[in-house]
Amino acid sequence: MIVDGAQGIVHQKVDVVDLDCDFYVFSGHKMYGPTGTGVLYGKKEYLEIMPPWLGGGDMVGSVSFEKTTYAELPLKFEAGTPNFISSSALGDAVEFMQTLNIDKIHENEHKIVVYLLNEMAAIPGLKLYGNEERLKTPIFSFNVDGVHHTDIAMLLDKMGIAVRSGMMCAEPLMSRFNVTGMVRASFAAYNTIEEAELFIIGLKKAIKLLK
Repeated sequence: MIVDGAQGIVHQKVDVVDLDCDFYVFSGHKMYGPTGTGVLYGKKEYLEIMPPWLGGGDMVGSVSFEKTTYAELPLKFEAGTPNFISSSALGDAVEFMQTLNIDKIHENEHKIVVYLLNEMAAIPGLKLYGNEERLKTPIFSFNVDGVHHTDIAMLLDKMGIAVRSGMMCAEPLMSRFNVTGMVRASFAAYNTIEEAELFIIGLKKAIKLLK
């Protein structure tokens, strides 16, 4: 089982042993690190039998015309000169996250979730996707009847509010909901309830202008 933890790693404690997942992946920039980086955790039993996906220096044990052997884990999957600068920066981001009080962050984010669920439910024509009763992280994907998701995002951007619009790299999911895209508002450890209030004010203003 592969767990995509890109959206969850900064919002909750993660114990891969408790999850008992075979692989756990997340991107570096989602946890305040550099772009183009990421982490792949895998159970040793699977990593050992997986062939390398890329060849290069340092990932081989020995090479001959008859046989090639590979280096021990994790070097087996790290061919050539690594991006050590970004990797170091990602390590700093991980260490920074470990200094934060995740329980305090969760408490603050929970307040934002409760507030936004109530406010968004009161907006006519707004469709919020996902299981609201199980929403634990402050990530909200939605559409508004009669309004294009990109138009909402563009108007919010003019107000200094950054959201994502489009297919969210999940085109099959968009087909499942029979939509061409969604708006996604994502809140993080540094966001406040006051900023959530400004988002609602901006969203209502954008909808009014577009209706």
